[in-house]
Amino acid sequence: MSSHHTNPRALLSAASRNLIDRIHRAGRPPMHAMTAVQARTFYDIGGPMLDLPTPALDRVEDLLIPARDGHAMPARLYAPKLYAEEKLPVLMYLHGGGFTVGSLSTHDVLCRQLSRLGHCAVVSLDYRLAPEHRFPVAVQDSWDALNWLHQYGATLGLDGQRLAVGGDSAGGTLAAVCALMARDAGLKLALQLLFYPGCGDRQATPSHHTFADGFLLDKDTVNWFFANYIDEADRGDWRFAPLNAQNHSDVCPAWIGLAECDPLVDEGVLYADTLRMAAVPVDLEIYRGMVHGFVTMGRALPDALIAHADAGRALKHIFES
Repeated sequence: MSSHHTNPRALLSAASRNLIDRIHRAGRPPMHAMTAVQARTFYDIGGPMLDLPTPALDRVEDLLIPARDGHAMPARLYAPKLYAEEKLPVLMYLHGGGFTVGSLSTHDVLCRQLSRLGHCAVVSLDYRLAPEHRFPVAVQDSWDALNWLHQYGATLGLDGQRLAVGGDSAGGTLAAVCALMARDAGLKLALQLLFYPGCGDRQATPSHHTFADGFLLDKDTVNWFFANYIDEADRGDWRFAPLNAQNHSDVCPAWIGLAECDPLVDEGVLYADTLRMAAVPVDLEIYRGMVHGFVTMGRALPDALIAHADAGRALKHIFES
């Protein structure tokens, strides 16, 4: 794998290198030097500045979805006006941000793109964040919302029988875990759509060393995210590290999109291989020269548009088949 490369910076695309240099010159403090609240504010303001202009969509509405403890989870529904008389298939989307940052607004453009290109509805979930809500709250929130969409999606004009789950980074972890939980519960999903998911319990793969510093997501920030979210003793739990699940067979098909210059790339490849070994259909794309987080940086990194189109195609294909 390219993660053994002796000069990893040479792997970056010109656009990625330019973005990293601009961020470096701006001298912004790293996330791990902030409080969680400061980091969220910073990400909510700064994140969308790197993203595309907001694509128009026929239907965008805010909802509340109940969690098991009565908490009302904010969510946002996106839908194209395709066939008024038909219920739309739906992707439940879980945003990234290390279980600590991220919101409906940071992933608004991506969700609009997936809805538009996938010819489906997307429901983006504002699950509860760490450190205020530590593991396994985010897992339970995600699972509760998925079940709610399955049971009550029809009230929103959605087809709860044609349901997929997706996410990026920590949201990709949650989506992969939801796919395993759905299999165990007998809930049939169409697809798990995973952008650079975290899959392992330790940062032990070669890419974590190769891309530890200077590639947007650095080692200290990863450690800070996980310290916020989970106790050391729980890190082996498959609901944190889906690679640790005992059995991956009969889980729904996967589309996995990875960034080449990302600490998480090796565990993403490992997860794809693990699913394939369990006879699960997997479509794996590795975006060359890209860094972690690129799919929400379309203004700075045009390859994001290619990833949007690939993921949209996968959704459209699976929902039409």
